[in-house]
Amino acid sequence: MQNLSAQNVSFTSFKFNGFSDLGEWKPFLFIPYFLMFLLSTLSNSVLIYLIVSQKALHSPMCVLIGLMSVVDLCLPIFFVPNMLLSFLFDWNGITLTGCLIQMFCIHYAGTFQSTLLVWMAVDRFFAICRPLYYHRYMQMPNFLKFVIVPIIRNVVLITTMVSLAGKLRFCMKNEIDHCFCEHMALVQLACGDISVNNIVGLSAVFLIPTADDIFFALSYFIILTSVLKSGKSHLKAINTCVTHIIVMAVAITFALIAFMSYRIRNNFSSSIRVFLSTMYLLFPSCFNPIIYGIRTKEIREQFLKFVKQIHF
Repeated sequence: MQNLSAQNVSFTSFKFNGFSDLGEWKPFLFIPYFLMFLLSTLSNSVLIYLIVSQKALHSPMCVLIGLMSVVDLCLPIFFVPNMLLSFLFDWNGITLTGCLIQMFCIHYAGTFQSTLLVWMAVDRFFAICRPLYYHRYMQMPNFLKFVIVPIIRNVVLITTMVSLAGKLRFCMKNEIDHCFCEHMALVQLACGDISVNNIVGLSAVFLIPTADDIFFALSYFIILTSVLKSGKSHLKAINTCVTHIIVMAVAITFALIAFMSYRIRNNFSSSIRVFLSTMYLLFPSCFNPIIYGIRTKEIREQFLKFVKQIHF
């Protein structure tokens, strides 16, 4: 009777126990994570300010980079402050509602990053391969036709995934082996069948970042083929393309490591797995604006002017 009544109970509050095996060393994690959070906040804020304030940076590509910076600025805010407080004061609690909201924000912002990179690939395709049609298709009304479908796809899949997680009963334990509400970290605490949640989660992975990566790879294969055939006339365009390839390669690498480490977590310590998951979200947010600032000539020039104005 006691076991039966325990199974009928569903936890509505949880506790994060990520990095718990570090013991007394856990508070020292505050320093690197705070520095990365500070770097992300400052670098993305500066990049957003430059793109908004400088009319020379109001091109479609720079607007897309600005949107990427907005996502990179917001994404760490969804989980890093709470994680920093847990390092210093052991404030690890979160309600189920708060967990689901955090899950939606993190996963949607993460998928929006990959979708933005696809939009950048579309921009480069028209700029390099179809330059006569660039202004026609990259004008805002026409461009919105390209972006509305991926936005609806992301919202529907992530909302479905989070909604199904919210309908589960959590009777096994209320300790999440993570520092934030990652989908599988919460779902695995449920009692009963979670096969539908696994299928929906894998579908979201396949239909959003995987599909975006395939489209991204095909677009840049066509672009690079076109550049090689055209000779040296478009070699300068490769500079921006290389920037996007670097960003996408870093994002894919961290995503695959985080994904695989969760599925084969018996071969990883808990702290390593949580660290990889946090880096998958935080590392791109820190270094995307730096990479774009260095590799994109127009942004680099405006940044140098901005620095000179501050200095004098």
